[in-house]
Amino acid sequence: MCTVSYVFSNQSVIITSNRDEKIARPKALVPKTYMGEHKKMFFPKDSKAGGTWYVLDDKGNIMVLLNGAAEKHIRKENYRKSRGLILLEIFDSCDCLDKWFTIDLTDIEPFTLVVFINKQLYQLRWDGTLRDTQKLDNQGRFIWSSSTLYSADIRMERELLFKAFTQNKSEISAEDMAHFHEYTNDDDKENGLIINRNNILITQSITQTIINQNKMIFTHKDLVANQTYENTFLIL
Repeated sequence: MCTVSYVFSNQSVIITSNRDEKIARPKALVPKTYMGEHKKMFFPKDSKAGGTWYVLDDKGNIMVLLNGAAEKHIRKENYRKSRGLILLEIFDSCDCLDKWFTIDLTDIEPFTLVVFINKQLYQLRWDGTLRDTQKLDNQGRFIWSSSTLYSADIRMERELLFKAFTQNKSEISAEDMAHFHEYTNDDDKENGLIINRNNILITQSITQTIINQNKMIFTHKDLVANQTYENTFLIL
């Protein structure tokens, strides 16, 4: 939930997410389908808090979480609810945008949501006080890095690497983006796309979905267990 990219290429949408997490945190559960109040949702579950950082449904909608808003915040000792649970509450609704505007975010730690819903792309941010809603070009190419783990300079450096990787390619594949997320600056364990900060904070997984016409191809690569989970969904 700390590096996310969105790429539109060759009439396909590719959304890829690296999850950076403390190694001491309990291992996430393998991706599976869960029944919410309003819809079926497919996601890897955080076994500690019960939420997730990456969720999709059979309508071709996806929501991805990053910790922090535009800038790094001062963390409180306690918060009311996990951000991964907030993500699920928003996603499991008849109208995600309406839910975003009405859900109570009091005493919730700042976060960013990358939202692809009804074939539209949004960036939703909560900074602890205010909500910020931006509609983005759904045929664009974007990258986000968590403000809680990466300084403004590092985030800009990653944006430049992303632009250099994508701007000269007329077509980009899911394999291209998976490679970018796993091997870019792989010798920099502090701020590369795959990190290992003193065996305390590591990149634990890479999760990706490609949406192509009426089909979604989902891949979740557990970097700790060296296992890959795949699933294909028809968009209903």
